[in-house]
Amino acid sequence: MTSLRQTLRSLPVFDRSLPTFDTSDAPEEPVALCLDWLRHAIGADVPEPHAVTLSTVDAHGAPDARVLILKDVDVTGWYFASSADSAKGVQLAQQPKAALSSYWPLLGRQIRVRGVVSDAGSEAAGADFLARSLDARAEALLGRQSQVRPDGEDAAAQLAAARRRLEAAPDSVASSWRLYVLQPREVEFWQAAVTRRHTRLRYRSEGGAWVRQELWA
Repeated sequence: MTSLRQTLRSLPVFDRSLPTFDTSDAPEEPVALCLDWLRHAIGADVPEPHAVTLSTVDAHGAPDARVLILKDVDVTGWYFASSADSAKGVQLAQQPKAALSSYWPLLGRQIRVRGVVSDAGSEAAGADFLARSLDARAEALLGRQSQVRPDGEDAAAQLAAARRRLEAAPDSVASSWRLYVLQPREVEFWQAAVTRRHTRLRYRSEGGAWVRQELWA
């Protein structure tokens, strides 16, 4: 029988045409390049190009990671939303630093961001909450994210009740909802190559300016 190790080793990697990355044409700051790559991914019909992995640490310094949806990117940083009572919300309150990564397999591209996380404010959080679907708002209104669900608890009935509350008061916003912004201190762009001579370009914030450095793959 073929072992899992053999099966994994036999899987194809970067066996398709991939875009090139000329670092000499890269902009002076990382946001413009991120937006260019993100729009490229959208135009290339990459599935869920706005799905990103957010990594945090808990009170004991143990790492934690999950996939969520990127809400926006601008000169301030990378935006994502969650309940302040969720595991990541609690972790960010204790240690407001995080890493965020995007990976688009069809393009062989990855973006890694590290920095400090802050609250974007109640107005921005409210606008984000109201832009969510009814079912997504109902889930958030329950405020149960990451909590253990006891056996026999009727989740469907509770969600239905939350939907009725929102239908009666459509402007309601969950009090725990937050829009967070990761303000980057370091951003890396990684482009795969069929030859395995991958290209890596890192932007590092130093003294209020961005320093660009190419890295060995």
